[in-house]
Amino acid sequence: RPGDLDKCGHAMRSLQKSMAWDEEVYGLEYDLDRFMIVAVSDFNMGAMENKGLNIFNSKYVLASAETATDSDYDNIEGIIAHEYFHNWTGNRVTCRDWFQLSLKEGLTVFRDQQFSADMGSAAVKRIHDVRRLRATQFPEDSGPTAHPVRPESYIEINNFYTPTVYVKGAEVVRMIHTLIGATAFRAGTDLYFERHDGQAVTIEDFVTAMEDASGIDLSQFRRWYTQAGTPQLTVDEAYVPEERAYTLTVRQKTPPTPGQPAKRPLMMPLAVSLLDETGKDVPATLNGEPQSGTQILTMTETEQRFRFEDVPSRPIPSLLRGFSAPVKLAPRPRDQLRFLFAHDGDPFARWEAGQQLASQLLLEMVAAHQSGEALSLDPDFVAAFGKTLDDPSLDQPFVAEALSLPGESFLADQMATVDVDAIHIVRETARREIALQLGDRLRAVYCSHHDAGPYRLDTEAMGRRALKNLCLAYLTARPDDEDAIGLAAAQFQQGGNMTDVRAALGMMADIDHPARQAAFDAFYAKWRADPLMLDVWFSVQAQSSLTDTPAAVGRLTEHADFDWRNPNRVRSLIAAFATGNPCRFHAADGAGYRLLADAVLTVERLNPQLAARLLVPLGRWRRQDERRQQSMRQALERILSASGLSRDVYEIASKSLA
Repeated sequence: RPGDLDKCGHAMRSLQKSMAWDEEVYGLEYDLDRFMIVAVSDFNMGAMENKGLNIFNSKYVLASAETATDSDYDNIEGIIAHEYFHNWTGNRVTCRDWFQLSLKEGLTVFRDQQFSADMGSAAVKRIHDVRRLRATQFPEDSGPTAHPVRPESYIEINNFYTPTVYVKGAEVVRMIHTLIGATAFRAGTDLYFERHDGQAVTIEDFVTAMEDASGIDLSQFRRWYTQAGTPQLTVDEAYVPEERAYTLTVRQKTPPTPGQPAKRPLMMPLAVSLLDETGKDVPATLNGEPQSGTQILTMTETEQRFRFEDVPSRPIPSLLRGFSAPVKLAPRPRDQLRFLFAHDGDPFARWEAGQQLASQLLLEMVAAHQSGEALSLDPDFVAAFGKTLDDPSLDQPFVAEALSLPGESFLADQMATVDVDAIHIVRETARREIALQLGDRLRAVYCSHHDAGPYRLDTEAMGRRALKNLCLAYLTARPDDEDAIGLAAAQFQQGGNMTDVRAALGMMADIDHPARQAAFDAFYAKWRADPLMLDVWFSVQAQSSLTDTPAAVGRLTEHADFDWRNPNRVRSLIAAFATGNPCRFHAADGAGYRLLADAVLTVERLNPQLAARLLVPLGRWRRQDERRQQSMRQALERILSASGLSRDVYEIASKSLA
């Protein structure tokens, strides 16, 4: 399209880096003279790896500093890599049947995650991947459409391009990599390609190659491909000073899922380190062998004990380092979480300790709110927050992640019955309290990270922008802080890069202030001719926390630039609202549910595949309170009763009500 050619440079560089990386890491070369891509704006998927001519959604090709955020740049790099890597894991070696879909998708997602980690901050990439898993796949695993990584049946295969097949599938491959080690994994992929180049094969063929290359029996591990659900782990510890012995007792349990009431124990790697009072690794003896640093414990039983000997004093365990298995770990003692948040040398484990600590505190505040008690945020937590903010030894990208509070959807996932309103009130209270107590320090960091030079796309610069915008987001959490609102408005107006513009616009979207509408009007006036920028304009409004957002989204469906036939536009408004705005989607009057049902029935006539994906949030009604359950069921029943319903929508709606 005229005017887009100058936005293709990043995609081209990403392709070149992907090719070089695949040759270096996996020894895989491209087998054609040219790699061709066509980018289109009306496309249901992110991209499709057709041999010789990849089809891409233009969202994942076009980028410039003026139109793309740092996240957009990362996504383009990752998706370009993903589709290129499919040349071997998907095309040269492909699937025997649709039930093997994760053979190509799970493996290729794992490979693109490895690539992105090598291109930037590995710690931040791992945090982002786990956030995605928890936000998309964990709810699927606990809902009515739960299915194994290798599904047993389907009505419409389009409905199985799911987070379970892609994201959990990647975690399963990652566990194989952890269990057998990087060297054996590379030998396994070499053997896999040597045996099966040019063939249509099964997941079993892939796992067998890993067994043959490593000599490790993965028979029990195969259950990850056939058993749905997210395992839950509990860990007990005991230290006997007289014996200098420390024991971890680990128990696993996977809750029932549709069609699978009984679960069997899984084989999984648990990455663990024992720390002393300064955060240093404690040397110990395990199974008669001296150990120090991160150890991979292989769990195979429902309950298993791991005994460490020659431990001089009671250690603090750093568990599930690097998120070594896709499980839920039971709450841990708060004093341990505080220590690990301050001292753990594993970046993911340190971030996770902070997230779990914050979750415990916020959920206690939810209980207090439900009891009518006054809300207050633990001052020790705020102090730890400030200490992390001031720590010059930490990487900026990591600090931005470490100081982000758990999201509303993650907190909801910790509750048996979700209290949407209480979660929102508590989280906003916490943000305001942090801004009140640390306002001067947040402003100082914001100002010191406000770079006036040209836009740079490197890990350091991206980390500085992330931390700067996080600080501003906390400051604008206080609606009476006119100075903070002025900072956000000024950042938006300066328009140095889309990362800063988009961040400021998102903050202003949540503020009932005259500057809010002025910003949206200015953004629309500047970008009304650019389809991808208009998607941003719709999306930011759909995710506003203001109480009238459901009605505003309804009005936006009648806007001249909204098009039900364009998948990107529908996702930017309807999907952004239903999946990215839990507080307003779950409005007590049911307006959000009615809006989504109307949208599904409208889109279903034009694009059944997209309609089925939009429908998924309604299927999570069982975790809501009685009033919301009834409203969500009514919306599902209305969809299911529509005449001429497609197989795509019928499958999701019927399973959601089963």
